Amino acid sequence: MVHLITDSADLSAQLTDAKQKLVIIDFFAKWCGPCKLITPFIEKLDAEYPDVVILKVDVDECEEAAMEYNIQSMPTFVFIKSKQEIERFSGANEAKLKEILLKNK
Repeated sequence: MVHLITDSADLSAQLTDAKQKLVIIDFFAKWCGPCKLITPFIEKLDAEYPDVVILKVDVDECEEAAMEYNIQSMPTFVFIKSKQEIERFSGANEAKLKEILLKNK
């Protein structure tokens, strides 16, 4: 299940719990049209790949986390393994999201 991050401590705990698994952080905003459009695809990926941890961070609710990851536009997807960022991109690009997931899972 896609986990909605509540604050920076929650994000840190989720990254620790993920251990060696691929983590995808979706930085979004409720008012962002492309963010709304890609949400069903993210939920589909979450169901298809239970070994991948998908986290959603509302940039307006968790400003500290958005600043920590230097988020400039939404949606931005940050890919993490063992607490290390391995890749990122911005935009609601389903093909690119799945391609990076498959390359790193």
